[in-house]
Amino acid sequence: MSATTVDPRLLRAFLAVAEELHFTRAAARLYVAQQALSRDIRRLERLLGADLFVRTTRQVALTPDGERLVPYARRVLDAHDGLLAAFGQARPLLVDLNSPGLTTGRRVLLRARELAPGQELMARYESGLTGAAVDLLAGRLDASFGRFAGLAPSLRAGLDQQPVRYEPMAVLLPERHPLAPSAAVPLDALAGETVYAGAGNPRTPEWTDLAHRLFEERGIRVAPPRPLAVGEEEFQRLMARTRHPVLAVVGFPALPGTVLRPLVDPVPLSPVSLVWRKGLAHPGIAALRRASAELAAAEGWLRQPAGGWIPALDADVMNPGDDTARADADRR
Repeated sequence: MSATTVDPRLLRAFLAVAEELHFTRAAARLYVAQQALSRDIRRLERLLGADLFVRTTRQVALTPDGERLVPYARRVLDAHDGLLAAFGQARPLLVDLNSPGLTTGRRVLLRARELAPGQELMARYESGLTGAAVDLLAGRLDASFGRFAGLAPSLRAGLDQQPVRYEPMAVLLPERHPLAPSAAVPLDALAGETVYAGAGNPRTPEWTDLAHRLFEERGIRVAPPRPLAVGEEEFQRLMARTRHPVLAVVGFPALPGTVLRPLVDPVPLSPVSLVWRKGLAHPGIAALRRASAELAAAEGWLRQPAGGWIPALDADVMNPGDDTARADADRR
């Protein structure tokens, strides 16, 4: 039997094991029994006439032939998915919305579902954009939202993006904080404060980097790394213990015992892009892009408010080739 008869299902099995380097996790990811997955890998190895993995009782590793197969398998599966999508048989699309408290991505997803009712667009709430980018490049995830300029160049190289929104930033304060009665908080009023911005969270360094750029030369400290709080209850408990204000966006829901206040003078902006893997052909991506453009136009999401602030790095990404936007960002 020749390699030209390889079933795409076998390549999906191979990539799952290649990315997880663990048969049990790969089987769980594919919703198959581990024995069935092992049979598929052995069948693929027979078809190709090559050993793809080195298996021991303690670990799984790719052989040189396995490493050579990875980029070919990804290209074949992308082409296969594109073919099915062209004839209305696209697989479900998985979209990471980062956190249930963030509304921009959720609104885009809901509108995309209206635009493409025949497509299954599934949401997960799991990661920041850096964490999601790794899954995007590995094919475990299809789309996410966040600050594209904050990704490492090595990650950006394999991804595409579409600017969606300049999201005004805010600060989450304990309700007894001296600034809590204010309708809005001038940024300089936070001088001397220590503000939590996710430092140490490996999934969200792009957010911590944005905080450092915003706070530098303003006398505001980024809170040191803390244990990662998962879930609203843990986050609330950690905040009550440290009493630190938390950097957020205006749409973030206030937790019990806290108030959310917009930041002003200047108005700091969190640049949000729709992000997906280069070469991914799927009608769900087209629906997300159309939904993003519609909402941005209708809501003015890509119009910067007077006195808005973003780093010059982000101006380059959100307005490529726009020297005026970059110069404005440099002055703020």
